[in-house]
Amino acid sequence: MEVQAKAKWVRTSPRKVRLVARTLRNLPVSEALVACSFMPKAAARDVAKVIRSAQANAENNFNLVKDDLVIKDIRVEPGPMLKRGQPRAMGRLFSIFKRTSHITAIVEDRPGVVKRRSAALPRAPQPAASRPTPAAAAAARAAAALTPATTESDEPVAPARPKKPKAQPAPSASKAPAEGKKTEAKKTEAKKKDDGKKDTKEKKSK
Repeated sequence: MEVQAKAKWVRTSPRKVRLVARTLRNLPVSEALVACSFMPKAAARDVAKVIRSAQANAENNFNLVKDDLVIKDIRVEPGPMLKRGQPRAMGRLFSIFKRTSHITAIVEDRPGVVKRRSAALPRAPQPAASRPTPAAAAAARAAAALTPATTESDEPVAPARPKKPKAQPAPSASKAPAEGKKTEAKKTEAKKKDDGKKDTKEKKSK
């Protein structure tokens, strides 16, 4: 069943209103209202008012379900034009046309049918290997249900190993003969000095 609502003498040019109406055809009423709320165009407010009026007419006058309503068509017709002028150079008059438009929104009930716009950019195809089959998913769920859940307290804790004291290096036997050699070299030097002194004393006595 078709229900319509009209808005006449809207102070917007028909060309600007048609840009908004073109994007809302064959959309559910709820989606069309959301789209109008996010549009940056000023004409979207006037179109949204007409759509809400048609939705209210369908609900209150014909007892239709709000969720089943779809915008069948939005017609925009030119209304009367207000002609104004602006003085310009050399006594000329620059004409200004203030255009108006008549907006007609037609909604239709389509129970169980919700048409949505296709995405502007299609999704990239995903590899088949990444999607698990239903049988594999069921087997994984059954295995997870059978295995008991482990917590931090259930996990065995390894005993701490005692630290070994560092072994001190034993005195090496090579140091002892080296020290003995040094003492022997000192003794021989002392004997040579004593012998030299004795020789000088003997020469003096002679």
